[in-house]
Amino acid sequence: MGRAVESAGGPSRAVETAGDPSRVVEIACDESGSEGEKLVGGNTDMFAHASVRIDVRAAERCLDAVRERAPSPTTMYKSSILRRSKHRWVVAWLLGPSGPLLGHAHVHLIDKPRLFTVRLADLLTGDPARARRLAAALGLEGPRVYGAETWTAFLASLNDLLRARNGRVEITTDAAYDLVESLRPAAPPGGPVAELMDLLLRARPRVEAFGERAPGAMPVLDPLIAAIVGTVAHWGRDGARVRVVHDRQTILTDDRIAELTSLAGPLPGGGRLDGFRLAASASDARIQVADLLAGAARQIAESNRRGGADPELTALLRPYTSFWGFSGRTS
Repeated sequence: MGRAVESAGGPSRAVETAGDPSRVVEIACDESGSEGEKLVGGNTDMFAHASVRIDVRAAERCLDAVRERAPSPTTMYKSSILRRSKHRWVVAWLLGPSGPLLGHAHVHLIDKPRLFTVRLADLLTGDPARARRLAAALGLEGPRVYGAETWTAFLASLNDLLRARNGRVEITTDAAYDLVESLRPAAPPGGPVAELMDLLLRARPRVEAFGERAPGAMPVLDPLIAAIVGTVAHWGRDGARVRVVHDRQTILTDDRIAELTSLAGPLPGGGRLDGFRLAASASDARIQVADLLAGAARQIAESNRRGGADPELTALLRPYTSFWGFSGRTS
């Protein structure tokens, strides 16, 4: 899985020359909005993965400053405290130019239903470029043809079919394909919805095989996997080797971390994952800071998605994000 991270005590002191492949960057990460491979019809539509590049002392000072501004009796200060409306001003400070994170943190945001549509289209077509074009068209055309509620319920059924089952069967293949057959006649001929339905009908064996993949296989629908690769790409964009200290996650087994290492390097820009270590958030203040950032970012993104954008917080978040969902826009 690459060389182990030797210390949780801050960034490496390696010489930092742009494009120097010997440069090592250590980051601490946490997420918000994780529901595993359930991407449609869950509790949240946005997933945020935050990474910070600060040392432990700086992280402790950041936590002290946040707690002073938004007091809480809890021993472990969590992002749910900052998400309360009365603490909005603290979020603005944390993200803003007078706060401790600007220039030292990154947030990878993923629109989960959009991610599922991309993954579904990729499974059906085997062509990533075509999959993204089809997913973008379906995001507009699906709700227009069937209504938002029916379209979401349809995607949720397919999502349940394709999730790793681990002994659970929430929807049978026959039931899912009965739904495809019932909706297909309403799809305008030649349009993206009709294309999706026809692809589903032709690819039933592939869909069944995907849903029945072996226990322990990489959970490719889980946004955490895509987010970690995207995070490594961000910090390694000038050729750096990236070492990750991550909050504990049950899906990140040793075998999956080893597979992640192969997925995350070398990446465009020359960066690569050079080490990955799980740690309890209580043991590393940097992970706690990443949790605060991830929670705040997800709340801002969820509000934007629902049409209730907070212009000030959206603008303050923008410098931290290089990828907003799967819309193709950078913010």
